This record gives sequence, C-alpha cells and structure tokens, in this order.
Amino acid sequence: MKNSHVRSVVLAGGGTAGHVNPLLAVADELSRREPAAQIRVLGTAAGLEADLIPARGYTLREIPRVPLPRRPSVDLLRLPGRLTTAVRAAEAAITEIDAEAVVGFGGYVSTPAYLAARRLDVPVVIHEQNARPGLANRLGARWAAAVGTTFADTELAGATCVGLPLRREIDALVAARETDAVAVRVEAADALGLDPALPTVLVTGGSSGALSVNRAVVGAAGSLLDAGLQVLHLTGRDKADEVRAAVAGLAATHEIGRYQVREYLTEMHQALAACDLVVARSGAGTVCELAALGLPAVYVPLPIGNGEQRLNAAGVVGAGGGLLVADDDLTPAWVAEHVPALATDRARLEAMSVAARSVGVRDAAARVADLVDAAAGTGERA
Repeated sequence: MKNSHVRSVVLAGGGTAGHVNPLLAVADELSRREPAAQIRVLGTAAGLEADLIPARGYTLREIPRVPLPRRPSVDLLRLPGRLTTAVRAAEAAITEIDAEAVVGFGGYVSTPAYLAARRLDVPVVIHEQNARPGLANRLGARWAAAVGTTFADTELAGATCVGLPLRREIDALVAARETDAVAVRVEAADALGLDPALPTVLVTGGSSGALSVNRAVVGAAGSLLDAGLQVLHLTGRDKADEVRAAVAGLAATHEIGRYQVREYLTEMHQALAACDLVVARSGAGTVCELAALGLPAVYVPLPIGNGEQRLNAAGVVGAGGGLLVADDDLTPAWVAEHVPALATDRARLEAMSVAARSVGVRDAAARVADLVDAAAGTGERA
C-alpha cells in the first residue's frame, strides 16, 4: 500500500492526440488518488492540448513550441534562444506549485520540461507511446528517475513496459463490455443507426484519414455487402466525397444503407462498441485500445516514416489478435477475398479477440502513476 500520493505535479506533452490522451489519463489517475493534488500541464497554444486540457478541468501553462531540427537549418540557429525561453516558462510552472515531479509524454513541449526539471532538481518520469522513441524522450531518459514504455521492445535505458494509458471513454468501455457486452453493443449500434445483429466492420484511418485504405475498402464495397456485412467507414476529414460516390454507384444492385460513410466520429468509443472487426492504421493508440477491448483488426501500417507503425502492431499480431497488411498489398481484391471471410467467421473472430486481450493492458494509467509516486518519494519504491 502507498502511504501517500503526489500532491503537485507538472505534466508535459502535446501537439497530437497520441501525446495528449495518455497525459489526460494519467492526470485523471493522479487526481483520483489525491483529489487535492495541484496539476499543471505544459502545452502550446496551437496543439490539441489548448482545447482538451482546459475542457477536462486542468490548468494549461503555455510554453513556446520548440521543435528539434533533425538537420542543419535556420531553425537550428534559432534553437538556443527559443529553448531558453521555453525552459524558463517550464521552470515557472514547476516552481509555481513546487512540483514534486515532472511527467513527460514526448513532443515539442517535453524537452523544455525535462531541462527545467533537471535544473531545479525535480525528478522526471517519462512515458513513451511509440515503439520507436522520439527525440525528446531519448534526451530526457538520460537522467529520468523512471521511464515507462507502451511496448516491451522500445529501446530506452532503464525502461519498464507499462502499456498505454487509456482514454477515459475507452477505459469505461472496457469495464462496460466486461459487465454486459451485448447491451453495450446494442446501445452503441442504436446511437449510430446501425443494426446490432449484423456483422459489422469499422474502417478508420484516424482523424486525418488514410486515402489508400479508403480506396481499397470502398473498392470492395460490393463484395462486403454481398457477404451481408454492415460497414461503418470513417474516411477522415475532407475525404468522404470519393467514398460516398463509390457507394452510391452500387445503389442499383445493392442495399447501400448497410454501408455508412462519415468523415469523423467524435464518439469513437461507440463505433468500437458496435463493431466486430476493424480495418485501421496501426498507430500506438489504435493498437493499444483495440487490444484492451479485445477487438480483432486488420492493421495497415503507414508506409512512410521510420516504420514504427509496423512495430506497434507486432505484439498483438504475433499473439494472433490481428493481421498485418502492407499498404501496397491492401487492394480491393485483397479486401474482397479476406475481409468478408474473416468478418463472418465467428469462431475465428472470438479466437482473435481472446488473443488480442491477452496482450492488451488495461491499467497503464495506474502503472504510470505508481512510477510518479515512487519518483516523488510519496510511495513504495520497487
């Protein structure tokens, strides 16, 4: 048992949902443990955190955005001055509440936070979301009191695999499905205008969408409908027109009402509650949420970047909880051949669900909070 919990903490991370969502999950857990805790969040005026942090009731302290240039440029010459300003702003936030710890989730705002904490001799705890760590967390890990990673294979010195802290809505959905999955499915399907009795495929490329995934899946729309499937296709912003036109072209021969097209869905947890199979990119958040929920998936890693999305999905795919398909291989022909057969095979879906749950982590926020308590000296150390 812990004797006490951290009473003042600064959290840093922003720019993308991948940084903000786990930050909020940990903030909520720290607040649950110590309702009187003072929590400050470092972020920028332009990132998602500018809206999401105040909306959750936490105080946001804005600091300048300081990207770390990866190659020689004018930005590299400006870096010292920008970084100094950002570090001073981070120091002010830390001293404002006499923070017992600084917790960073990567991204532009984390580097100044780590440097400020080091100057003030405040312990740093780091959480790395992706299989391949970013520059900020690689730097901060050099002197961090504790480092938690989402994936066991992430290479950061002294790291402990803790999983990905789940969004509040997903955490609640995990608990609700364990109580009565059928009732949860029916309620979610009703809210979305779906038939809970039909095998349902969710297609998503994230908020920005994935054009190649959209085209591959809608190119096989006729085959999906012929198999009796129901499809909820989230195209991403400004990418719906092409998909809707392709579906409308099938109206003379198919019941296209079973193929629902939306740009974006704020209540994403409802889509996850109502579906049987997901076709998606393999961002860390997507992979971890689907594994925690035990949802089978066809993962299509982003074909550009450093290959981290393929690594993100490696664990759940290796366990049998998903399929991994290269972006170039995901064609309408592939979708037509494989997705209907999988989505209508109840026994196979159940086996994949069990496999996904076996590697899913549902208490990552608590694990990170334990690291924070220990680093701050308020709890038992491992």
